[in-house]
Amino acid sequence: MTQIAFLGTGLMGAPMVRRLLAANHAVTVWNRAAEKAQALAADGATVATDPAAAVAGAEVVFTMLSDGPAVAAVLFDLGTTAAMAPGAVVIDTSSIAPHLARDHAQRLAAMGIDHVDCPVSGGVAGAQAGSLALMAGGAAAVIDRIAPLMAPLGRLTHVGPSGAGQVCKLANQQIVAVTIGAVAEAMMLVEAGGADRGKFREAIRGGFAESRILELHGGRMVNRDFAPGGLSRLQLKDLDTVAELATATGLTLPLTEGVRALFTDFVAAGHGEADHSGLLLQLEAMNPTAPRKDQP
Repeated sequence: MTQIAFLGTGLMGAPMVRRLLAANHAVTVWNRAAEKAQALAADGATVATDPAAAVAGAEVVFTMLSDGPAVAAVLFDLGTTAAMAPGAVVIDTSSIAPHLARDHAQRLAAMGIDHVDCPVSGGVAGAQAGSLALMAGGAAAVIDRIAPLMAPLGRLTHVGPSGAGQVCKLANQQIVAVTIGAVAEAMMLVEAGGADRGKFREAIRGGFAESRILELHGGRMVNRDFAPGGLSRLQLKDLDTVAELATATGLTLPLTEGVRALFTDFVAAGHGEADHSGLLLQLEAMNPTAPRKDQP
């Protein structure tokens, strides 16, 4: 049993906590919206009223928060790190900018606390199933040490030094966003050409166009179910960070920029809380005369 603190129990954090509890770890949880943390008490979690209380005595501290400023605020502005014991490990599973991850690692190291940036991919379904892709940046010895703890959550890969996990997550988000855009455009073309979107998806499954995106998000597009799994505003946040990194490294990424522009307009139109597969709605709005079905 490992003493764990888990800070941030939203869409992704809550199922990850349940996986850790099911593996017989002791987990204390905190969330800014207290009711989300309290919901985990029935699963065996201890609920803390503030992050400093949550991390007291913890060997490992997970963060799963919305962005870099939120992670920095929770770790450094609320007395959290002061309550951690030297030798503790912070595992940041949030998606933040790589330079912020490196800064957090340096600040924690000065306090005798190890840091691993370990963003995840797989969505809520992957978190529930324990099949997340876990991209870990940091010292090899620390990542080897936490590997058994991470096993209930998914597949852990050490991808490089501090910040490398976040770089890989950004690349993952590029692929996700561009593929969502490609599937959405194909759905538009199929229906405009007189075929059935659901039958189209069924027909190409197992071919070269097969992907997890086609399976899950293609199904959402067919069924017009855009209840949030991966929020569009967070997809856009990651694409904005990709753009910043591309500029800093002198890269031109036309496919990424095209889909980023679509997500920018989609979020600006008030759909930031919709699932990112809802990008289909943005394409439909751009093609008002195209045929479509409002219901599956």
